[in-house]
This record gives sequence, C-alpha cells and structure tokens, in this order.
Amino acid sequence: MEEVKHKIDFDESGNIILKNKSNIKRGSKSKSSGSQFELRVRKDLVEKGWIVDKWTNNLDLEKKEIISAKRLFKRFNNNLGVMTIGTGFPDFICFQNRNEGYQIIGVEVKSNGILSKIEKEKCVWYIKNKVFSEIWIAKKDKIKNRIYVIYDNFKEVYPKLLI
Repeated sequence: MEEVKHKIDFDESGNIILKNKSNIKRGSKSKSSGSQFELRVRKDLVEKGWIVDKWTNNLDLEKKEIISAKRLFKRFNNNLGVMTIGTGFPDFICFQNRNEGYQIIGVEVKSNGILSKIEKEKCVWYIKNKVFSEIWIAKKDKIKNRIYVIYDNFKEVYPKLLI
C-alpha cells in the first residue's frame, strides 16, 4: 500500500487545502531553525550591552500608522492550543544607554539577510518617522560549521531607498 503524500486541511472559508507532507516537514524544520537563530541573536545583543525586548507592533502601510501585532491561536492535538502574540516587524526593539541619552534601534532577524519589498517599505517609514534611529538586519554566517551573527545596517545596505 502506498503512503499518503498529502494532508487535508481546511481554510477559514471551509475550502479544502491539500498540503504536501514533505513540505510540511520542511516548513516545520525551517520555523524551528529560524526560532533558534532568533534566540541566538537576542543572546548576542544582550551580551553586547543592549536591552532587548520583542517588538509586538507592526506597521499598517495603507494607514501609515503603527498597530498592535495580530494575536494567533496555535492549535495542537485534540483542539488544545495557546494564544500567542503575532509577529511584529521588526523582531526586536533594543535600547542602549549612551552619554547623550538612549539609542533605540530595531532588529529584524533574517537567516539569509534578505528583506521583502514590504519589509523594506516598513524600514524606510520607521527611519523617516524617527521611530528607530537605525534598523539592523541580523543574518547568519557559517564558517567551518560554526554559525556567527552578522548585523547589517539598513541605511548602509539600502541607501537609495532613504532619499
């Protein structure tokens, strides 16, 4: 007997969605890897003297205003689940006490370091409206089977977008 290759799921409207089981497995591995890297970035920032917190807001590009990130209900077996705070953009807000006051930056964690078009637009808005003085993009760099965190400043990587 042949193994089932798809999982049947339903969307909010009740439509049937067929999900490839190998894609489900790959997606859960990617999510786990991303979460682990996010924790690594947070730990690295704390070690560098930053006060780090999860940014629980997002930017509505149509209204041009900061809104609270959506809440998500993560369902487990037997319809049990937990209510979690959705993903804000950027991932972290970081404070550091400087002689002239506090520096406040946003940090977005991306394993590959590439932002989508919408994420770039949000970064431009945050910087132009002085929500954050800088936005850093944390990405992975693997050297001899060891993962290092590299930070790119959005202003330096995408200077043409800020004109």
